[in-house]
Amino acid sequence: MSTLNKGIEKVEVTLKWDPSPLGAPDNDLDLVAATYTDAPHNDPAYLVHFDSRSPDGTITLNRDSRTGQGFGFDEVMTLELGRLAETYTRVVVGVAIQQREGRKTFGDIENTHVLVREGYTDLAENDFADVAGATAARVAVFARDEHGEWRFHADVRGFDTDPDEFAGLMGS
Repeated sequence: MSTLNKGIEKVEVTLKWDPSPLGAPDNDLDLVAATYTDAPHNDPAYLVHFDSRSPDGTITLNRDSRTGQGFGFDEVMTLELGRLAETYTRVVVGVAIQQREGRKTFGDIENTHVLVREGYTDLAENDFADVAGATAARVAVFARDEHGEWRFHADVRGFDTDPDEFAGLMGS
């Protein structure tokens, strides 16, 4: 849980991984955010993924890589939680591996790393070692507390499913 006194306003979730070896199919990992209303285990109100943004512009996928090539982090998602309507009580962020060229897990992809930060403060980072056999993983949960302030819960949980099914499971 976040130890910040005033709740979380704006966070950035970044993801990186090494490109596939020469001649091998590309590794394509995707950041996914699901926004939920009051019910604790309902379907998401909306998803943000694959170079998209939320309807109100509060959650944006700023960078989307299909190969892992480049310097620094390959995918970057910004969540402006302080601007989200009060009807949204939880936002779950996950990572899904595209399965176009056969089943791939986090253990099959070199140097995967996710970082969750607010400003200059690192809230969590993970290398997916604990979920190496999974094809998707929930990496962060943001939930409103009893005062309506956003709090962070580090929650890495692996799933063995395709990206479409993961979108429905990641909030459970």
